[in-house]
Amino acid sequence: MIQFKTIDGLLLRDMIMAGTALLEKNREAVDALNVFPVPDGDTGTNMSLTMQSACREVNSKEFLRADEAANALAKGALKGARGNSGVITSQLLRGFAKALNGVERITPVQFAQALLKGSEMAYKAVMKPKEGTILTVARVVAEDAVKQAGKDPGDYDKLFSVILKTGDAVLKKTPDMLPALKQAGVVDSGGRGLLLIYQGYAAVLRGEDINLTETGMENDFSAVSDDCHDLSRDLTYAYCVNFTLSRFRDDCDEHDLDSFRRRLNRIGDNVSVNGDLSKALIHVHTDNPGAALEYGTELAEISDVRIDNLLEMKRQYDAENNPVKEPETAEETRPEKKYGFVAVSLGAGFSQFFADLNVDKIVEGGQTMNPSVDDLLNAVNQVPAECVFILPNNGNVIFAANQAAELSGKDVRVISTKNVAMGIAAAIAFQDDHSPDENVLRMEEAAQHVKTAMVTYAIRDSEYNGIQIKQGDIIGLHNGQIEYSGSSIHDVVMEIMKNIITDEDELITVYYGADVSESDAEAISSDIEKAYDFCDVECHSGGQPLYYYLISVE
Repeated sequence: MIQFKTIDGLLLRDMIMAGTALLEKNREAVDALNVFPVPDGDTGTNMSLTMQSACREVNSKEFLRADEAANALAKGALKGARGNSGVITSQLLRGFAKALNGVERITPVQFAQALLKGSEMAYKAVMKPKEGTILTVARVVAEDAVKQAGKDPGDYDKLFSVILKTGDAVLKKTPDMLPALKQAGVVDSGGRGLLLIYQGYAAVLRGEDINLTETGMENDFSAVSDDCHDLSRDLTYAYCVNFTLSRFRDDCDEHDLDSFRRRLNRIGDNVSVNGDLSKALIHVHTDNPGAALEYGTELAEISDVRIDNLLEMKRQYDAENNPVKEPETAEETRPEKKYGFVAVSLGAGFSQFFADLNVDKIVEGGQTMNPSVDDLLNAVNQVPAECVFILPNNGNVIFAANQAAELSGKDVRVISTKNVAMGIAAAIAFQDDHSPDENVLRMEEAAQHVKTAMVTYAIRDSEYNGIQIKQGDIIGLHNGQIEYSGSSIHDVVMEIMKNIITDEDELITVYYGADVSESDAEAISSDIEKAYDFCDVECHSGGQPLYYYLISVE
């Protein structure tokens, strides 16, 4: 039962902290709801990192007034927004804050109206809003909240009962709104993430322990740990490792699980082995992720592997919370040039390509690790040029790049490159003696001319566009859509090429990933060259994680 009649800045901060903690606790479960059964689903991760940035800002001082706390919340979320889901979340919080200007303590009516304003701002920020997404959940929840607040203007208990009930109901309907969700058999991941945040709000107002909060995700994967990575302290180990064990050996018993747990404790800390011999969720901080995975494979099959670089997270945390002013360098003091470039890249090979193309700043990120708005903005600000082009090189980074462009005082142009192959084509098309508008047209045209195939593996059973997919299958994507599934990397590559290459094509470039040997890549490139002898075929190391091959055709 909620007794509060109004919400001040300190209570709002506590609500945000709880919502963020509940989302982080269930981050992997939200990631697992992504429609594509590929290993880089990251909606929960992006939303969680966005909210953690908001928490850092709202914790920077004691905000007694609600409007001041809300403004800090919105500022932090925008700075840390990652991926489409993170940027939309930041817009929801931005609208929420705008509605509370001048409000010292929030009444139920004002809270409901702020939710509605947030929904309206998020819709406006998306060029082509889709129903059945986080936008729908936010809008329907806000509309019902406004109606409820009108009936009982002073009752937060009834308001949050409606918020959570409506949120759960509309979330269950999202598969009926988006065929892709229905095919995959999942609810919208962004909507689930938003509802978790609201459930955290309600837990604080009701005086509940969020560890006991029922999320309604019983049929989804749950997070392996409520570890939120305390980055304010020195790190003991470099990596956070999470994975699932299933299909245990027939001769395994509980003693083997106990022994496994002890072995993990010898190579790290923060060890969690949750589950039994049907399925166990594993978490450990260690300097040796390979050993943790090896111990697991001795007992069972592993899946849902996620390895976070705590050192990188620590560096980012320190940069945001303990900024050190760097001395001016010759690069920073030299006169501005006409044009500059920022490119997002993940993989040593791809990063070297962009460096060779005279890209000024390379932002690490892409699949599995979307850079934040602040990451991109900082990179833009470090480029001494009048006009800066951003190559996002990932469909889930374009939104954040556009936000960074809006926040920058420079002339910033975002080229809508959805993968690194498109980014390379765009960079090659650039002409220094052309105007910014002419270059945008040239680079967009070059990027869109590139046809791409990507080959990875499925992390769960699924069905997509009539294709039956089993966990562990090799899957091929053509221009971002799953078109093939099989058991052989080679066969899937050759099959997907049949649908991509035409008689008009001239160049095929094979970029192989971190998990592919040079000899295997050269062998498959040779087979492609034999099959399509009218095309030149090049083979390069991209170094990308998770994706065996990225192939571009021009």
